[in-house]
Amino acid sequence: MTPFSVAGVQMYVSATQSNVSEMRRQLAILVHQFPWVDMVVFSELASYGPLPANAPEDTAAAEAEFQEMAREFGVWLVPGSMFVHDQGRMYNTAMVIDPVGEVVGRYRKMFPFTPYEQGVEPGHEFLVFDVPGVGRFGLTICYDLWFPEVARTLASMGAEVILAPTLTNTIDRGVELAIARAMGAVNQCYVIDVNGVGDGGYGQSTFVGPQGNVIHQSGAGPEVVPLQLNIERVRWERENGIHGLGQLLKSFRDRRVEFPVYRPETFDRTYLDSLGPIRKPERRQPPKAAGTQPRPDDLQLPPNAHGPAGFEAG
Repeated sequence: MTPFSVAGVQMYVSATQSNVSEMRRQLAILVHQFPWVDMVVFSELASYGPLPANAPEDTAAAEAEFQEMAREFGVWLVPGSMFVHDQGRMYNTAMVIDPVGEVVGRYRKMFPFTPYEQGVEPGHEFLVFDVPGVGRFGLTICYDLWFPEVARTLASMGAEVILAPTLTNTIDRGVELAIARAMGAVNQCYVIDVNGVGDGGYGQSTFVGPQGNVIHQSGAGPEVVPLQLNIERVRWERENGIHGLGQLLKSFRDRRVEFPVYRPETFDRTYLDSLGPIRKPERRQPPKAAGTQPRPDDLQLPPNAHGPAGFEAG
């Protein structure tokens, strides 16, 4: 087995000030305590927080600071992500930096968390990168993992480890943990899902093995999790199947069906289009006072408006 270790840093993230100096401090402590760690992954938007207004004006200078950290501490570094402006558009962007400080890839989140992640453009290019002598890694950001096509594409490109910087501060974190396990199992790979705390999430970072097994799940507070990977185990699972059973990537490769939903020129989108636009649920109007009779106008809704989910108004 070629030894290679990844550490997830689940740290407090502030929405009102830069967190970069704290990231440097965390790196210094981590490398001192665990000098055998090869790669360090932070959570989504860890560096400057979740507010687009706090995005760095000079992206190159921000990247250079992380490049210097990777070089100083001699680790592969995925410093979460940050909002980056490019030609009048904003992207939620993560980067991968090697131990000599070179940026080996940048990834733009494909599925911004609409309608809540407003003003963020989706990316459209996948990112996989090789750690020489170790294996191939793929990168996603948070909500991307909810779409199985993303992880399946990375695995089909050879990714043996999927890194997933995340910022989840909502009640659906439990569902997300189940999805991380599912993506590990159906793609027979590691999934390293690192969430933040404070303004950066509810914690519960999860580290999933190629059988869909949870290797470790963090609590709700700050935590550093160093994990030694066994990439050869991924290769064994893909060759022989989970527990010697399902060989999923081979079955996907050898499939005889082409899924029509991915062919927009021929697929009937009537149902999907009937779902309407992505929008935040609106506040319901308070009930009328007792004894008040509704007027006819009170029963009319604006065009295209609907009642509670699953019911048409009227």
